[in-house]
Order: sequence, then structure tokens, then C-alpha cells
Amino acid sequence: MSAVTGKTWVFGDEINSDVMAPGIYFKEPMDVMASHCLEAIDPSFASNVKPGDIIVAGRAFGVGSAREQAALSFAHLNVGAILAKSYARIFYRNMLNFGVPALIFPQADEINAQDEVTVDAIAGTIENKTTGKNYAVSPIPEHLMEMISLGGLMPFLKKKIDAGELKTGAMPK
Repeated sequence: MSAVTGKTWVFGDEINSDVMAPGIYFKEPMDVMASHCLEAIDPSFASNVKPGDIIVAGRAFGVGSAREQAALSFAHLNVGAILAKSYARIFYRNMLNFGVPALIFPQADEINAQDEVTVDAIAGTIENKTTGKNYAVSPIPEHLMEMISLGGLMPFLKKKIDAGELKTGAMPK
């Protein structure tokens, strides 16, 4: 499963992880946290985003604190992929670790809100079905897409342990 099609939600530069996961909701269950994702920028986002929808953003998406709840909110909302000009480093890795494909997309300005877009993360292709434009981006390697398709790092490691491919127990000296 590398391709996903959805409607786009477009955001600008330097969208802070603090607005993706407002600190006031940290002690709440994840469904409550996710219901407030990006509300300071777009109050309708969390209640209207559909599974498979695509986030398109500018530079430094996820800048700010390294809170993993920001990535978890997008995973909980079943966002299909995130396309951004650039990412805060820890946020980018958290997205992959929680099972949401994140691709660097320099042409983010060419996508409009509510365009229908297909993202194939392994092939490194983006098709804007609304405008008919196609784009090539750096793909996500298949081994990382396997991790993403299983729901992220923890389900991936559990599968490897259950299959006997990884050993558990004490760390080697």
C-alpha cells in the first residue's frame, strides 16, 4: 500500500507542533487531543478531515517542541500523507514512526485546498487529479513504507519480534 488518494488541506510555513497538539489537552485521551489538531489555524480541520486526506504545507512543518502528540494526532485522524517543502527533523521522523507518510514536496504552492491528489510514496509520484499536473519527489524507501503500512515503528517491531526476526531481552555489552 503505497498510494493514497484524498482531498488536500493546505497550510503555510512554520506550522508549529504546539498548534497540532495543544498542550492544554495533554492529559486527555488521544481522541480529544486529535479533535483539537490545528484548531488555532483552521477550527474546522479536525472535525472535517477524512481518512486518506492529504496535508500540504510550506517550510518547516512541525517546527517547535518535539511533542510526539502532534504526529499522533495526524495518525489518529487517519491522514493519508503529508507533503511539505520541509519539516522539522524530529516531527518528520515522528510522522514515519506513527505510520503517516511524509514527503518533501517543493511545489507545495501549486496545490490548492480541496484538490484531489494521489500520492504514491514508494514511486515518488504525486498526481493532482483536479489540475492534471504530475510531480516527482524523492520516494520513501520500501522498508520504511512497510513500517508505515503496519501503523508505524512499534507495530513493525512487534511483527519482527513475533516472526523471530528480532530478539528481545538484555542489550548486548
